[in-house]
Amino acid sequence: MLEEINEIDGIERIRLGSIEPLLITKEFVKRLSKLEKICEHFHLSLQSGNDETLKRMNRRYTTTQFKEITERLRNAFPNVNLTTDIIVGFPGETEEEFNKTYKFLEEIKFYKMHIFQYSPRKGTRAANMPNQVPSNIKEKRSKMLIDLSDNNEEFYNKQYIGKKVEVLWEEEKNGISKGHTSNYILVESNKDRIENNIETVEIKKAEMHYIST
Repeated sequence: MLEEINEIDGIERIRLGSIEPLLITKEFVKRLSKLEKICEHFHLSLQSGNDETLKRMNRRYTTTQFKEITERLRNAFPNVNLTTDIIVGFPGETEEEFNKTYKFLEEIKFYKMHIFQYSPRKGTRAANMPNQVPSNIKEKRSKMLIDLSDNNEEFYNKQYIGKKVEVLWEEEKNGISKGHTSNYILVESNKDRIENNIETVEIKKAEMHYIST
């Protein structure tokens, strides 16, 4: 399907949303890398960087497999940005397990991470699991990962100062035009830009959550 969409005139970018990590096989990446319209951004839902926690979540992959998948994508797409979802405070998550998650996330160095604190949902197996994590601990762990994510994002953004990027302008608000690069970095400009138009611009500044012309 993606190969067929890639051939349609008028479609300039194809960006995939959340992807089940185990779908990112060698064959999948090999074929995907040949499609010039595929955006170099992939959102892979990890949830935890610790194998014991992943087992309790009924995830079918291990951290070793996940790391191989990220390496596969980075080797195939030079400018790729990887983002993910992480849940902190899943029932039974010990301090040791969280520390393993933190170290794994430091190693993978995602561009951005969406951090969620686990909250029991009535009727689910996890809601009845023992060793529910107290709210104050979940809050502390969440803040640590948000800080890590912000630092990663700022680090990556600074690499674009002085470089030219292609931006798809999407909206204008209060005199500021906003759009995204093909690897999903937010770009802002105080000049009038044509919405739904792709334009090459030079990046002059980098902030924590965006870059600007």
